[in-house]
This record gives sequence, C-alpha cells and structure tokens, in this order.
Amino acid sequence: MRLSRPPAVAVMAKAPGVSPVKSRLHSILTPAEATELYRCFLLDRFDAVAGLPGIDAVVAFTPVEAEGVMRTLAPGGFRLVPQRGGDLGERLSTLLTELLEEGHEAAIAIDSDSPTLPMAYVAEAAKILAEGKDDVVLGPCDDGGYYLIGLRSPRPHLFEGIPWSTDVVLAKTLERAHARDLSVHVLPPWFDVDTEADLTRLHRDMTADGHGSTRTYEYVQRLFSAPERRPGPLAKSRAP
Repeated sequence: MRLSRPPAVAVMAKAPGVSPVKSRLHSILTPAEATELYRCFLLDRFDAVAGLPGIDAVVAFTPVEAEGVMRTLAPGGFRLVPQRGGDLGERLSTLLTELLEEGHEAAIAIDSDSPTLPMAYVAEAAKILAEGKDDVVLGPCDDGGYYLIGLRSPRPHLFEGIPWSTDVVLAKTLERAHARDLSVHVLPPWFDVDTEADLTRLHRDMTADGHGSTRTYEYVQRLFSAPERRPGPLAKSRAP
C-alpha cells in the first residue's frame, strides 16, 4: 500500500526577465521596474512557503524553456514543475491532478503576486484538506479571482470554461463546486497587485505594518521615494 505524501503547495510563477510580467503596471513603471518588482514578489513568496511545516514545496513555472532561470531563483527543497496547458484553467487543472496522482494527500496552487498574504491561510488550507474536512479550499481575491485553490482529488470541471482574468472567476468556480455537491472552505479574502491602486495599497499597508526586511518592502519603498515620482504616488517620469 502506497503511503500518502504531505500536501503539495505549488507557487504559480512566471520567470522574470524571460516573459513580460506585471504588464498592467507598465503605464506607471518601466518594464524593467515591473520585472524587478515581480522578482521581489517571487523570492519573498518562495521564502514564505519554505517556512511552512509539513508540506512539499513546488514551483510551477512558465515558460517551459525557463527552467534554468527558475532553478537559480528557487531555494533548495523546491521541486520545479513546468506549467502545461493552453490557458490558466488547463494549467491549474493539469498541475493539481498530477500532484494528486503522485500521492499527495492534497494539492494547492497559490499565486505569486499577493506579497503580504499571510502564510497562515495557506497552512489552514493544507490542514483542512489533509484532514478531509472539505473537498475544495478557495482563497478569494478582492478583484473577484482567487489567490489559492486546493483540492483533495482531481476536479477538472472546476477549471473548464471559466472566464479567466475577470471579476467572476471565484463566483463561477463556486457555482461549479456547488453543482457537484462539493464541500468548499473559503479562506479570508486578500488582494494581489496588478494595478497602480493595488501597488499604492501595498505600499500603504507594508509601511503601516512595519515590514522592513523583505525584498518587496525595500523595493516598493524605493519606487515610492524616487524624486521623479513626487508629488504623485507613482507619477511615471517622462522626458520633456
């Protein structure tokens, strides 16, 4: 009889510098600044996940040819798995199904652009799924998507026909789950950073909470303190 493996927590990651990242911030940040910001998000997320007890850490990366880049960024102990599929839904479904088929008692995918997300929420998801309390765990984002999805068994129907990158992703996913009588645990909501308003909120929250050691905090402080970005919060400098 095969023993079950601990819950797998997979960070969904783009390789910074290989493909465009945070493109919705390019109106206020240069592509190089957006890339560095995302690199900070990613490295801080890796460190946070590495500190979670009782899980197997995974990096689900894209594009597939960026494995070498991701290997230089991911800490030891993380397993690298390429994302495979035509859209986000197919990539998520394939990843979680394969992790579950490997014998993990739960499979969880989390984003890489909600840098202040409490890791207690991820630990809660792993515990609930490992103990068989619910079939699905979802972490809602303020924009109508989700920062986390976790499963106890493959559920491809949860990812089919979802209008990704819209404000109804979470609602449609919940509809699919309830239609199959799946029990769902919903974590507290959080926010990811896609827009100028999100970045301003991140700066405000991190400053108020005194996050002083993370890469993200330090880089965001630099962005907001640059003389060319005063007096507006992030008024992108332009040559006259």
